[in-house]
Amino acid sequence: MIHARIPSAVAGAFALALSSGSALAAPTQYPLTMENCGTTLTFAKAPERTVSIGQSTTEVLYLLGLSNRVAGTALWVGPVLKGYEEANAKVKRLADNDPSFESVVAERPDLVTTQFQWQVGPEGVVATPEQFGELGIPVYTSPADCIGKDNSSGGDGVRTASFSMDLVYQEVMDLARIYDVEDRGREVVAELKARETAAKAKIAGLTGEVSAVFWFSSAELDIDPYVAGRSGAPGAILSTLGVRNVIDSQEEWPTVGWETIARADPTVIVAGRMDRRRFPADDIAVKLKFLHEDPVASLMPAVKENRIVEMDAQAMNPTIRTIEGIEVLADALQKAGLAK
Repeated sequence: MIHARIPSAVAGAFALALSSGSALAAPTQYPLTMENCGTTLTFAKAPERTVSIGQSTTEVLYLLGLSNRVAGTALWVGPVLKGYEEANAKVKRLADNDPSFESVVAERPDLVTTQFQWQVGPEGVVATPEQFGELGIPVYTSPADCIGKDNSSGGDGVRTASFSMDLVYQEVMDLARIYDVEDRGREVVAELKARETAAKAKIAGLTGEVSAVFWFSSAELDIDPYVAGRSGAPGAILSTLGVRNVIDSQEEWPTVGWETIARADPTVIVAGRMDRRRFPADDIAVKLKFLHEDPVASLMPAVKENRIVEMDAQAMNPTIRTIEGIEVLADALQKAGLAK
């Protein structure tokens, strides 16, 4: 097993990134109008009560110092960012998975943020933006789930353009403007960019071609697993580090058989670790047992040679944690002797 540790940001790179935009931002001028996922949003003032549906967007608000503005949250797959446990404990958890429309409205929000349109969107399982709009509640959607992505077919959607961390940076700065904390937004983005630069430098010299497959979960262990296509967050992680994705699909999380994966012979298998338990394979222990015991998967060189990287599932989604995924994989490749 490759045990990957998440390294801290390099202080020098962080300082350099901050210095490039050190001028103080002007205060947000209200009313503020902005475009978000094809919708025009207008804010008369900074929101005071937000319901955030999706762990990543909630964590962005925490990073911006806005936990006291979060009245409720839902849709979590793992522990909160380190250092924010106390703040998170004070925020009402409406549901670990899908909250009801009524539970969201009961918190009297003046803004709803959503990480995914399948939660709040045209076919949202919680509601549509129009339903909230009828109550005067605007909905802000993470750009990573609507820009360069077609969600009309349902499920996880299909990306028409590759995800990049720029979409996460856009979300950070959008929310920073909405809440009039743009200076803090710049600091968050600078730190993330510095961490990405440090991770890339760590494995600047990959030894030959290195490939990987990202296994998020499986609805059942005896059917095809959900693995990462090339245009989502894992694709961005791999392209950033110069690693090839053996799954050639535009779908966010296509299902692909283990026989096909075995024939592609990935150098590394990245397995998602999460607290969520929708499916049996959500449990990392179940994933590892399967890899070592399944007649097909167990014969893969990546399994035989223990080139299995455990990664927080949030880093495998287009989220604020994707930078952790870049760091974890870079660290693992270096420790496995795959990079100089």
